Amino acid sequence: MKGITDEPQYSVCLLDGGTALSDVINNHIEEQTLSEKSAFFVADLGAIMRQHVRWRTHMPQIRPYYAVRCNSSPAVIEVLAALGSGFTCSNKSELELVQSHGIPSEDIIYGGVCKQVSHIKHAAKNGIDLLVCDNEAELRKISRCHPNAKLLLQVSTEACNPDDEMGMTFGCSLKDCRRLLESAKELGVQVVGVRSHISCSCDDDQVYSHAISDARCIFDMGEEVGFNMNILDIGGGFSGSETQLEMINCAVMSMVDLYFPSSTGVSIIAEPGSFFVSTAFTLAVNVISKAVMARDCQDQKQSELSCNEEPEFQYYMSEGVYGSFSSKLSETVIATPSVHKNVSLDLPVFSSSLWGPSGDDLDQVVDHCLLPELHTGDWLLFPQAGAYTLGQPLFPPTDSTPPPVHYVISSRDWVEMQAAGVTNETTMKNFSWIPYFLGSCQTEAALAERLSEKGQQSLAFQQLVSHESIRRGDFNSNGCREVCGGADP
Repeated sequence: MKGITDEPQYSVCLLDGGTALSDVINNHIEEQTLSEKSAFFVADLGAIMRQHVRWRTHMPQIRPYYAVRCNSSPAVIEVLAALGSGFTCSNKSELELVQSHGIPSEDIIYGGVCKQVSHIKHAAKNGIDLLVCDNEAELRKISRCHPNAKLLLQVSTEACNPDDEMGMTFGCSLKDCRRLLESAKELGVQVVGVRSHISCSCDDDQVYSHAISDARCIFDMGEEVGFNMNILDIGGGFSGSETQLEMINCAVMSMVDLYFPSSTGVSIIAEPGSFFVSTAFTLAVNVISKAVMARDCQDQKQSELSCNEEPEFQYYMSEGVYGSFSSKLSETVIATPSVHKNVSLDLPVFSSSLWGPSGDDLDQVVDHCLLPELHTGDWLLFPQAGAYTLGQPLFPPTDSTPPPVHYVISSRDWVEMQAAGVTNETTMKNFSWIPYFLGSCQTEAALAERLSEKGQQSLAFQQLVSHESIRRGDFNSNGCREVCGGADP
């Protein structure tokens, strides 16, 4: 297929119509039967595309700027760029990552509110002018290092609930905004809009309504000072739920129509993160050890139980809070996983807790759940694992690298992407597309024969079979080149 690079950075397995995501997970688990049984992710790029469609359906007037810190996987960046998203970066490394994918500087927001001088200079050197600011010290630093900067004033919002103080942690108050606007005018720094910081745990549409009414006040202040402000950034806080999206859209657009009608020429943007990636990734982890405790003897670990005691199990997994479950350290609730092996519904379930491999008291991933009895070597699957899971291990005692990511997309989703204008000729050139079958396909001829047997396969498969990346590759027993299991670089 024209446009695919000779040396793609990563591979995507294109699933035929009869192959499900669970088949891919099963295959990778089977491949590790005699190996170290390391954790891995499977990422469905089609799920990202479907979330993009939901966004465009429910929030067509609001352009998304993806929050890179949520999941900086290069494939995620490339898919969202191909779908027309902008990007919000919080540091220099994220800026460089996004730039390496050819994202225009005008589609990038440098969103960190506490920036290093060298990072600001990097943004200035590369023409990344849209920066976020919420205090005078940062404003003066930006004026010295990036005189062409265009600022979004970050404004604090009320917390969504009494236990969520994130909205009060970041951003300046309405009272401070006039002073910051006047200081920016004195320093010759342009202020072009307002950004609201809204916690990702927020499910109260009134928070968005209040943020927009506050923004209108700040726009009026800016006009009085002499600024022509034309960007309203409603921030993040999008969980991925279609119901929440509809609720927010209803609240936001009614307020936007009231305070920022189309005649004002104000662009409305948002910074979703988890919304796009959470459901796209599944994390598979291995049970590496377990301890059995009597429910009435919580402090006494035992290798065996007497017949009259009800057991409680502690399972130790190959990933913990110092790795892929680091969000647990910020009080995020980790969902109960599913058991990979076939489990009879008649089997009893037991009180269980899930722990990482470190042996640290903080390394508890799931406090309590009900699971059938598991054994060392069993696998657990964590769905919706795409947000804040792919970073480097935080610190010892873990010395491992992040789990590899295996990218897949169904042929149907790929056809829909192409219908939306996403092509290898113009975008996503770092992908190597590899057909994936559940049967044996060792040669190009075998692939062609398999395709002829599956006469209803899409044109995308027909094109891929003739591509030289297939002709030059060796295929494993599942019809997928070995490279398709590679991790992100």
